[in-house]
Amino acid sequence: MYDVITVGSNYLDIFAHTDKSQLIGIRTQDKTVEYISYPVGAKILVTRLLHNFGGNGANTGVAFSRMGLKTGYVGKVGKDTTGSQILASLKKNKVAFLGVLGGESGTSIILDAMEEDRTILTFKGCNNDLKVKELGFSRLKAKWFYLSSMLGDSLTTMRSIAEHAKEGGMKISFNPSQTIVDHEKEAALALLKQSNLVVLNKEEAESLVGAGTIEDNLQKIVSTGPEVAVITDGKNGAVAYRAGEFYTVKARTDLKIVETTGAGDAFASTFTAGIILKKPVEQCLLLAINQAESVIQNHGAQNNLLDKKALLSIVSKDRRLLEKRSTR
Repeated sequence: MYDVITVGSNYLDIFAHTDKSQLIGIRTQDKTVEYISYPVGAKILVTRLLHNFGGNGANTGVAFSRMGLKTGYVGKVGKDTTGSQILASLKKNKVAFLGVLGGESGTSIILDAMEEDRTILTFKGCNNDLKVKELGFSRLKAKWFYLSSMLGDSLTTMRSIAEHAKEGGMKISFNPSQTIVDHEKEAALALLKQSNLVVLNKEEAESLVGAGTIEDNLQKIVSTGPEVAVITDGKNGAVAYRAGEFYTVKARTDLKIVETTGAGDAFASTFTAGIILKKPVEQCLLLAINQAESVIQNHGAQNNLLDKKALLSIVSKDRRLLEKRSTR
């Protein structure tokens, strides 16, 4: 039996940086939106090109493994050279591949702009094509399942895995993205109700349960079924809620942010790992935010994920204020 099985996407991430990109703001009646722009017809020199691995399922699988947990990963990987590289990376990181092969692998091209701004061009490949009949559910046994965002056939399969987990008395952590909330809100709400733990950001929470303060939305989420809920708020940190208690941690403001891809995966999986390891909520928050802060100081969602020993050492020296407040 595994400690945790992750279900989600996998990608080859290609980071392309150029000094020629600019930010252009376009203002509408409601808001101003910034766009990365390049000169039309120009041949632009890429000053830095990096190849890394990503995807919410693969990222979180690596994070769980580095936290010392026996980890499996369910997803669909392409039958191509990129797929072979993704599988080799999972093996190197001691993540057992429990999914299937087929089609083309997913690829993301991440365009750097100014500071930590970026735009991601994503080719899904076969990530959304995982069918229920392709999986052998008898080997999917774990203390916890970590479900992220999938669409198409893969969403149907993820919902079947959630049913499998509940029927077998296994626990579920759910990390929905804005994509699943926007396109499959009913499915996202159903998975929310089946989950023991939910981690999402402020915008995702508001889209899922309505406008309100973070504390109000945490209570709304927990009222649907989960025992623990966490809402992250970027540079403002994160708030967790469990058994009538709010826990708030602030983000560090002295970091040089290189690139933010994978920070959400790092936070959500590491918080879940803390819960699996039976750490108190306060320590889970500190583990999670320090892991996310490690990731954003480098390129690549998996490159700077810390192992349990290193992370516990950092947390033991972390003197930032962590506030606890009761609703009673």
